[in-house]
Amino acid sequence: MAVFACGVPTHAAFHSSCYAFASTESVESAVAISSGQLPVLSPQQAAFCTSNPNDCGGTGGCGGGTAELVFASIISIGGMASQWTYPYMSYYGGSFQCQFKNSQSTGGTPPQAIVSSYVKLPHNNYTAVMNTLARTGPVAISVDAAAWHDYDSGVYTGCGTDTVTLDHNVQMVGYGTDPKTGLDYWLVRNSWGASYGEEGFIRVHRFGMNAPCAEDTSPGDGDGCNNGPKEIKVCGSCGILYDTTYPIAHAPTSA
Repeated sequence: MAVFACGVPTHAAFHSSCYAFASTESVESAVAISSGQLPVLSPQQAAFCTSNPNDCGGTGGCGGGTAELVFASIISIGGMASQWTYPYMSYYGGSFQCQFKNSQSTGGTPPQAIVSSYVKLPHNNYTAVMNTLARTGPVAISVDAAAWHDYDSGVYTGCGTDTVTLDHNVQMVGYGTDPKTGLDYWLVRNSWGASYGEEGFIRVHRFGMNAPCAEDTSPGDGDGCNNGPKEIKVCGSCGILYDTTYPIAHAPTSA
């Protein structure tokens, strides 16, 4: 799957298409777990077939959004197309009308994934995140990635604790313990290309049940909506435990 954000090939902030890639990756993972086949789905559909009337996480399209909105959109329009029938077109930041057509006819974009529902985990719940990763699969998350551009390898310990501003949407795929340092970590799939970090992944320091928390005074940079709270409590490294969501998805029976 392509890993470029709208008009920005690397180091994309939340107000771009990072939410579209995180949600698309999460649907792909859910389908793979349920069917044994990994589809390659359309982040272009995720970005431009998802309405965002309350400006949640941005203004929609290349302007930002949330994984929950994408999952709800896929449910509403009847599925998610493949990357091959609905390719990514916003490399230079262009905006496009939704082109999804639930049809097998010429020019159609028949769904290669069906989302029946989605689950939003309780905010800042370490146990819920651990159990979901172990028993269900990857989740889409919001994080403060302002300083992630310097990451190369190892367990990242550079997350701030006093000020945290959620500004990026990515996919958390697992957890572990580094054998060299003994540091626990979250394994996160970033959307900044395979050359970033550890082949496109970053290992973020994982605190336990008593993870540090901070106040995010700019919720609109994360998943906040118009008329939402002006300040939120976010916990874990880079606020990693605050916003965690995953879809219930499967391959269409006719695919």
